[in-house]
Amino acid sequence: MAPPPPDSGLKVIVSSVASDAHTWNLVFLQLLLEELGHRVANLGACVPDELLVRECRRQRPDLIVISSVNGHGANDGRRVVRELRGHPETAAIPVVIGGKLGIGGAGSTEHASLLDAGFDAVFEDGAGLASFGSFLRSLPAGVTA
Repeated sequence: MAPPPPDSGLKVIVSSVASDAHTWNLVFLQLLLEELGHRVANLGACVPDELLVRECRRQRPDLIVISSVNGHGANDGRRVVRELRGHPETAAIPVVIGGKLGIGGAGSTEHASLLDAGFDAVFEDGAGLASFGSFLRSLPAGVTA
């Protein structure tokens, strides 16, 4: 399979939250997004809020994908999305979060609280990739360039 043209697809930043040292989820997301034709900058694990905001202001992505598997993603996510929404350069960029976002298990209120905090979509652990794929297809590439 030939790689997509360098200017096709979405420009995506993939990151974890500051408290999450896991990397396999980020590598998986990067490979998945690249296979779907998107251009990905993977900031890695344990990303401080300030670094994520700075990179998003510098790179101007079409989408920010935050993944967490340590069970504290909701707490850190609410904080970082407020930071992203607080800067004119990043306020309108779609931001999604997914993974194991809390320790409350099924029926927790994390999903609604993350949407209320400013995320455009929340993808909970075990929900599969179909809704994430649908969300990706709904975004036009190059909207923030």
